[in-house]
Amino acid sequence: MRKLIYYIATSIDGFIGHPETGDGSFFEQFASGDFHAFLLGEYGDTVPAFGRAHLGIADAPLTRFDTVVQGRRSNQVAYDMGITSPYAHLRQYVASRSLTESPDPAIELIQGDLVQKVRELKAEDSELDIYLCGGGEIAGQLVEEIDELVIKTYPVLVGSGIPMASAGFALRRYELTSVRSFDNGAIVSTYRKIR
Repeated sequence: MRKLIYYIATSIDGFIGHPETGDGSFFEQFASGDFHAFLLGEYGDTVPAFGRAHLGIADAPLTRFDTVVQGRRSNQVAYDMGITSPYAHLRQYVASRSLTESPDPAIELIQGDLVQKVRELKAEDSELDIYLCGGGEIAGQLVEEIDELVIKTYPVLVGSGIPMASAGFALRRYELTSVRSFDNGAIVSTYRKIR
């Protein structure tokens, strides 16, 4: 069975986006040097299609993910830029209770049982995994289905914002499988869920 991997950027104090807009573009200032090369090499599938074109990797083969799941608010950042299919190189699913139709034929809306849909995606026959793009609310709904966390922690405190997961209090155990630090102060930590 393939994995649901929550690949997310966060501040030291655990926030992934602005408290009102959800925008996490303030993390982009750290995308340089060895850190940027590492992210492109290991997680290039997670770069939005317009970014892949800009970086010259639009046609690069998929190596880690073939599907992306995200919430409507996370996807809204792309919509606000006039981009209706931000991850055109992946199968795209957007969970929404408010949208009545998909903004793009390439995006399938999940309006019903989100957990069941993700379980169906995980059961598919594929060697590639599922990228959980965010945000905090959808991660909270799917917290029991998240098999792996890949957390890019940036050296900033923001004080408030959208938390990594709004799941309610409960201890959920993960095993640290790798950690790598970079000269810009960023750390990438990978955790596997203990079942």
